[in-house]
Amino acid sequence: MTTATLAPGNTAPHHDTSRLGAVLRVTSGNFLEQFDFFLFGFYATYISKAFFPASSEFASLMLTFAVFGAGFLMRPLGAIVLGAYIDKVGRRQGLIVTLAIMASGTVLIAFVPGYATIGLVAPVLVLLGRLLQGFSAGAELGGVSVYLSEMATPGHKGFYTSWQSASQQVAIVLAAALGFALNEMLDPAMLSAWGWRIPFFVGCMIIPCIFVLRRSLQETEAFQARKHHPSTREVFQSMARNWRIVLAGMLLVAMTTTTFYLITVYTPTFGKTVLHLSARDSLIVTLLVAVTNFIWLPIGGALSDRIGRKPLLLAVTVLAILTAYPAMHWLAAAPSFGRMLDVLLWFSFLFGMYNGAMVVALTEVMPVEVRVVGFSLAYSLATAVFGGFTPAISTWLIETTGDKAAPAYWLSVAAVCGLGATLALYRKGRQPGRTT
Repeated sequence: MTTATLAPGNTAPHHDTSRLGAVLRVTSGNFLEQFDFFLFGFYATYISKAFFPASSEFASLMLTFAVFGAGFLMRPLGAIVLGAYIDKVGRRQGLIVTLAIMASGTVLIAFVPGYATIGLVAPVLVLLGRLLQGFSAGAELGGVSVYLSEMATPGHKGFYTSWQSASQQVAIVLAAALGFALNEMLDPAMLSAWGWRIPFFVGCMIIPCIFVLRRSLQETEAFQARKHHPSTREVFQSMARNWRIVLAGMLLVAMTTTTFYLITVYTPTFGKTVLHLSARDSLIVTLLVAVTNFIWLPIGGALSDRIGRKPLLLAVTVLAILTAYPAMHWLAAAPSFGRMLDVLLWFSFLFGMYNGAMVVALTEVMPVEVRVVGFSLAYSLATAVFGGFTPAISTWLIETTGDKAAPAYWLSVAAVCGLGATLALYRKGRQPGRTT
């Protein structure tokens, strides 16, 4: 990996190209992860009918979202096992392994016959596919974030690491655009019978291309320069010593992972089944949200490089606490495409600005020798406890309270967690954003 910078006036454009290529190669796996995760959420109603038939639509959807969430329960295990592996053998080799496991889960879900064909084996295989995806994702995101942080030029870590999340937004744009095209070309009966599988097959066709990109990835200079790489035992010992940092990191991530799954994975189902808007409207909103996410994320990362992580994290969490329920209540009072777009674009702004600062802050606060496993464990725990079950919890809150704006309660709780974690991590005398 070259040590050239991307500062203005750099006269070595091939260095810029080398860094751009590295960013594309390392984030390609994140693209696949989010592509499949979004598809599962968007086509939840079709998946529920194909694999989880039940006595009511609510019960069927809850079973589907429970399986979706089960994948997130595997993330902490994947974070520990695969994260420790990446910290020991290197970023490049570890990220190739995570991609192979993720691809296995993707192929399995795409080709499993429905419940009507093979009975209970169908939902079991879908669950297995989600568990494999979750196990892989537990370390994929951490490995990519740390790689980007270690290859970043001085003073630009926030900007570089923001592309980890930005790559996921490209996946959502592609998935939403593909879903929109299928919705226009196929009638509902065809979509329900087999059309919903087409995007999953597309994901399978992308896998070989991503493997080629990952295999050409170079190891980071920061990892190569390290004289000691911890054993598995040393990794566990370090995690035990630093459990407070991991816990605070989990709460820091709660805000971003809850917001993300609310405005992307859950939005199509919320728009169709709760607000009774058309699938077309829900898809367009989701696509536009992904585009604005892609814009705000690097802006948030770059702004955190300029003003610091703490001010941005505090400002966004306070805004979320103050505006989440009023915005959702305004939408639920008179559902329309315009109102849904306005509210989701506001949440997109909050997500992008917060996450742009949060990801780099999490890489900085973790002990350098166990940076991947520490980051991955904190992020995976937050996703398992908060983000991954956001669709299921939102569905349950609406059913229990009768309030269509109830998902805002869950978002507000996550924002409070983010606020508390920021104050704890950046308490007086501690400046994780200033570390190397």
